[in-house]
Amino acid sequence: MKLIDTSSWIHSLRSGGDAQVSQRVADLLLSGEACWCAVVRVELWNGAKGAHEKRVLRDLEARLPELGMTAEVWEIACELARQARLKGLTVPTADLLIAACARHHDVAVEAADSHYQHLSQL
Repeated sequence: MKLIDTSSWIHSLRSGGDAQVSQRVADLLLSGEACWCAVVRVELWNGAKGAHEKRVLRDLEARLPELGMTAEVWEIACELARQARLKGLTVPTADLLIAACARHHDVAVEAADSHYQHLSQL
């Protein structure tokens, strides 16, 4: 199972997105290994453009497992934020929450965003 980050979904949903990233997302969807969390879902709805993207999001809501954002996830996110700050890194709150959700549920993150590389080293 892989939690697909918003950055990868955007490449997959929009024309002109990175073909390699789009293919990774397609492979995860076809294999049944794709999942998301509420933070990713909100980010995608916030940026949804046009009827096509909104239809795709409604379809994903019906098909994808959603990993829970538990109290433990929030605690992990706080600890990641603390550790990142100690290393001089500023990481967006959404990325901290997504990374924490993946850690809590013991799944990998599919992302086209370098923040996750830094977070995986903390």
